[in-house]
Amino acid sequence: MKDDLFALLDYNLWANRLLARSLAPLSHEDYVREMGGGWPSLRATLVHLAGATRAWAERFDGRDATSLPTVEELPTLADALRTLDEADARIAAFLATLEPERLAAPLAWKNLKGEPKAAPLWAVLRHVVNHASYHRGQAAAMLRRLGGTPAPTDLVRWAIERHEAGAFES
Repeated sequence: MKDDLFALLDYNLWANRLLARSLAPLSHEDYVREMGGGWPSLRATLVHLAGATRAWAERFDGRDATSLPTVEELPTLADALRTLDEADARIAAFLATLEPERLAAPLAWKNLKGEPKAAPLWAVLRHVVNHASYHRGQAAAMLRRLGGTPAPTDLVRWAIERHEAGAFES
């Protein structure tokens, strides 16, 4: 592995895909049902996750992202998953261009309030994964409450799968 950060972001893509498969059987009624526990519904959770991931992709591309989409802008599961998938692909493409010294350099951006912020790029990229993991956990809990079965998205499951595929061989 080039760097553990690249492995962590590969894990995040894998886990987001599993989440998408877990949610695919849901009816629209269950997807929008308000249940509380973090965000009010699976839709609100997924729209937030997709929007925040897209905001980071914009910032990595050097553009400001000072707002997130609403549930009205991404009304269906397919809309949210398409947005998340596109943002994940943009982040993966950005990562492919990075040199190690760039990871230590600061990333400057404006937050959702329009305030300037900066942090080392390595920390921001890890935040993207941590943020997604947090909301995948919320989505898994909601899916269970609806009688669904969330796919296990533990980091170690990703590592076992990759190890068995020979991905960690030098």
